[in-house]
Amino acid sequence: MVESIARVRHIRVTPQKARRVVALIKGKQAAEALAILKFAQQSASEPIYKLVHSAMANAQVKADRDGEYLDEQDLYVKNAFVDEGTTLKRFQPRAQGRAFQIKKRTSHITVVLATPEVAKNEKASK
Repeated sequence: MVESIARVRHIRVTPQKARRVVALIKGKQAAEALAILKFAQQSASEPIYKLVHSAMANAQVKADRDGEYLDEQDLYVKNAFVDEGTTLKRFQPRAQGRAFQIKKRTSHITVVLATPEVAKNEKASK
């Protein structure tokens, strides 16, 4: 009955590209999600892999602190989402003294891992 959260903020990946990768792992087992991310071609898969791995470590620490047994095979990706971060605005010179704006977008990525007991308890309480 463990739920852990891991976040990374201001990462230099556009939210649109990160959402494509996050959609691959929603609802999957955590170990399976790591395998998917390890071999995914997208560049956003590397930071998301690290984030899922961090969430697994957070779950282990939380279980140890509470004195509970945690099998990492039980963890699954309960929720994962990408929010838009700050946008860095840069200018590129163009012809005849004009300037062209370049928007370097950032993302805030959040991954929530849980054990199946948490999901059962939430359904029972509703």
